[in-house]
Amino acid sequence: MKKFLFSIVALLALSGVARADEGMWLPSLIGDKIKDMQAKGFRLTAEDIYSINQASMKDAVVLFGGGCTGELISAEGLLLTNHHCGYSQIQSHSSLEHDYLTNGFWALSREEELPNPGLSVSFLVRMEDVTERINAGEKAADIADEAREDGRYSASVESLYYGNQYFLFVYEVFRDVRLVAAPPSSIGKFGGDTDNWMWPRHTGDFSIFRIYADKDNKPAAYSKDNVPYRPKKFFTISTKGVEQGDFTMIYGFPGTTRRYVTSDFVDYTLNHSNPVKIDLRTKRLNTIIAAQEADPEVRIMYASKHANIANAWKKWQGESLGLERLGTVQKKQTYEASFQKWAESSRPEYKDVLPQLHAAYDELLPYAMARDLYSEAFSVVELMSAASNATRGNWNPDSFYKNYSAEIDRDIAVQVWATYAEQAEPRFVPAYFTEQIEKYGSVEALVDALFAESNLTSREKFEAAKAACVDIKEDPAYKLLAAFSEISRNEITPRYNELNSQITTLYHTYMQGQMDFEPNRIFFPDANLTLRVAYGSVQGYEGDDAISYKHFTTLDGIMEKDSPEVYDYDVPDRLREIYRTKDYGRWAINTGTEEKPHLTVPVAFIATNHTTGGNSGSPVLNGDGELLGINFDRTWLSTMSDLEFDSEVCRNIAVDIRFVLFTIDRIGEADYLFDEMVFSE
Repeated sequence: MKKFLFSIVALLALSGVARADEGMWLPSLIGDKIKDMQAKGFRLTAEDIYSINQASMKDAVVLFGGGCTGELISAEGLLLTNHHCGYSQIQSHSSLEHDYLTNGFWALSREEELPNPGLSVSFLVRMEDVTERINAGEKAADIADEAREDGRYSASVESLYYGNQYFLFVYEVFRDVRLVAAPPSSIGKFGGDTDNWMWPRHTGDFSIFRIYADKDNKPAAYSKDNVPYRPKKFFTISTKGVEQGDFTMIYGFPGTTRRYVTSDFVDYTLNHSNPVKIDLRTKRLNTIIAAQEADPEVRIMYASKHANIANAWKKWQGESLGLERLGTVQKKQTYEASFQKWAESSRPEYKDVLPQLHAAYDELLPYAMARDLYSEAFSVVELMSAASNATRGNWNPDSFYKNYSAEIDRDIAVQVWATYAEQAEPRFVPAYFTEQIEKYGSVEALVDALFAESNLTSREKFEAAKAACVDIKEDPAYKLLAAFSEISRNEITPRYNELNSQITTLYHTYMQGQMDFEPNRIFFPDANLTLRVAYGSVQGYEGDDAISYKHFTTLDGIMEKDSPEVYDYDVPDRLREIYRTKDYGRWAINTGTEEKPHLTVPVAFIATNHTTGGNSGSPVLNGDGELLGINFDRTWLSTMSDLEFDSEVCRNIAVDIRFVLFTIDRIGEADYLFDEMVFSE
């Protein structure tokens, strides 16, 4: 282990040979990268990025909810994140009477800010290498429990480099987080599914929240007596804009990358998992979209569900195209052949690891497919969630039925359960499910009978059954759920987990082997929703044949796409008027010349920072640590970067902070918020 840790330090010291745009680096170890960052335009120190002795950038960055990032922009707890990160909160406050999704929301006073039960933000207090403690026999759970200090903090021990290194992460969690502002969806979600993951992009993907604390500035449950949180650090906002080649830094919580897996995993993703999941989500989306287009109330009810389904659906399509284009499976197979030859000739301790990994993956394949079908075909039917939750004493039926349509759920069930019946291996299909199909003659007839007979398809039927003391476990929906749960519990999950455990153990050895095989390669730890630094520069790129993409977009592109007949492209009338009169105020830029000026407003830009899910909402910072924009996406050609990073085309997409400010000012007329921000002109 000492040798392993020494090799990490030695490799990081050679950081000059690594590409600046690939990698997600631990902030506590950023001192090993700081010279390279400074050479590329960063003008601060490692202590400015991460410190436990003084306020640093880490104190202005939060884990927002369970899977996004946010950043503090005022001394009064004001927080920026993406519109899509706050989407479920915006949707939960929306109705036909108060359609904040369509019209936007702007609190014009602290009293108008909206509470969000269940939403939390987490500040990293500190991170600590505990590898030696783990190797000495201490349990990760005990280390984390000690760090919680009797409930003062949240803490976890996370594995890096497949168990070759362990870090403790300690967080302070705030649970009173209120919605302050959100643009209309035609700005915050402009382009919808069509533009998602694409460049050029014209989406003002931001929302604004405020963190509240008790009078002592400590975390507290929601109370009218709480006051705005006073952060240790918040970001200055730069209105200088971006130019090609400018240094950029991302500071956030990337979710998952798998940079060091074998060809087996990539092959499964490309040729098995993604095709099935894309097909199943296409069926669900087609059903939901048709219902939303037919009924404005359904559009609101299913807005968040639609967005959640569509995001990964389109990402998987781009990922598969990228893996195909790069030939990632073949590249890894070539690498593995070289590794195996090296191991057999000079490092016998590694000669068996790849054959064992290949064998384990071969056995895992049917179980992995069964899990994909279970999660994407069976359990996505919301009636199954109702059947599961209704037996629990803490279920909130109001929340469930508020955004539920039995008709939509029924139509989805017919399609996805038919896919399960057709594609799942017989040993993974419950006998009860087969018997019910035979009884009714088809999956569709079974679904019709199920939705007609179940007491869980509406709030009224559920309450009537509850009043009559009907046993939920006798409901046909629960019986079907029980049959599938038994298959998952007894036939799929145990062996799947056992094989995955074997694979994880083998990766521990294979990871060390890769580092020994390539002693001059820089290995960053895979993302795992812990705080990371990525850095690069503002850069356009060459796309398809004869297409060159600029590094930024403007309001002109929004208006070129504007279409009152299409919900996702129907911009607010106020924006149309501003564009017609060119009334841009201080946010105007000139993309023409002095002789022939052309005034417009910047909207988004792209850079070479390595990002993934979880980086949504991350601050994009300049060389002085000032806020340039909010990260919200990758280009479609970048979606394979969790598995292979292509520096030629991989780009992260950020909404330009000047467009955020323009929207606050000119659309929301909420420029009072500027009074608590600090600007760098």
